Amino acid sequence: MVVVGYIVTFAFIAVQERTPTTAELFWGILFGVVYTLLGLYNRLIFDWIPPGWADLLFFSVQLALVFGIGQVLGVVGNLLVGLPLVAFAVERLKPWPRLLVYVGLTAAVVAPIGLRFSPWSEALVNGLTAMTAILFVAAFADMRRKEQQTRERAERLAAELEEANAQLAAYATQAEELAMTQERNRLAREIHDNLGHYLTIVNVQIEAARVVMESDPDRALDAMDKAQELTQKGLARVRESVAALRESPVSNRPLDEAIASLVQEAQSSGIVAEFTVIGEPVALEHKVALALYRAAQEGLTNVCKHARASRVDVLLAYQAIEVRLEVRDNGVGAAQTNGGFGLLGIRERMQLLGGKLELDTGVGKGFRLTASVPLSQMDWPPQPEE
Repeated sequence: MVVVGYIVTFAFIAVQERTPTTAELFWGILFGVVYTLLGLYNRLIFDWIPPGWADLLFFSVQLALVFGIGQVLGVVGNLLVGLPLVAFAVERLKPWPRLLVYVGLTAAVVAPIGLRFSPWSEALVNGLTAMTAILFVAAFADMRRKEQQTRERAERLAAELEEANAQLAAYATQAEELAMTQERNRLAREIHDNLGHYLTIVNVQIEAARVVMESDPDRALDAMDKAQELTQKGLARVRESVAALRESPVSNRPLDEAIASLVQEAQSSGIVAEFTVIGEPVALEHKVALALYRAAQEGLTNVCKHARASRVDVLLAYQAIEVRLEVRDNGVGAAQTNGGFGLLGIRERMQLLGGKLELDTGVGKGFRLTASVPLSQMDWPPQPEE
């Protein structure tokens, strides 16, 4: 647009009554070349100056060149040379500095006409024409600037949306992997708690039958019958686990009844087992009741499998601030309380509910397992129930 305006300005020279001198043509061409170069490469030329001062210097020099072109060539077409400054002002300046450029450009166009031609009334008429053209170009440039900003904003939002979608996809993948991990851990706990419990008691019954098989065949047969019965129960539990564990052992009965059945199964292995309930039973959330049931199951399984105990006591206490389960035996105990996968699973269950698991043992002192869940934590953030 700068070059086009400059060419049109020189076209006005051809129709003027007065032909410019050689010196005027030289200065006009020089001013035009400088004006064009500044218009095309202004950012590169003024890059070393701070932005605010660079804009001031650029517009001041360009307005002076527009005035100079009109003064030395004596044409009224120098307005076209100056119109690109309007677009520059719209793009780079705020409203008030922009208005000063409009006024300055009008003066740079009108002044040469008034100085070279009389009267000034003609200059004022041309000034009104120039101002109209300037406002028209300003409005058009402002529309283009807003359109450009809207397009850039849309592109930026599209890029941000694409990035957000990528992050959501990554989060969805992580959530899926986490859910799969939690489900695997849940199934591992259930299979261990169910199958491990029954296999341990079956193993005890088979060993007992083997010991008394020659001396007391009837007792051995009774032990084998119990082992078979427990095997069938264990198989049924495994089938339930494979069927996604649709029904838990505490779904249709109170927690104390479910634990009482575990104690009864432990008694069938030849251990003296006592179950005591303290306090008034309260309705527990399914996930809380299931966690305490699994703790009792793991404790009794470990007694039958490792403790070499003759007695085990199970206590379920409903207290004001918590529900506590305790499994204590009189077995050989252990030097350390490090548990296997089963105890790790119970500890995870307790932590998910805001509760805790405590283990106390010593060589020759038996083993005590204590699991507790605070009543105030029953509404702990939702976790997998099984």
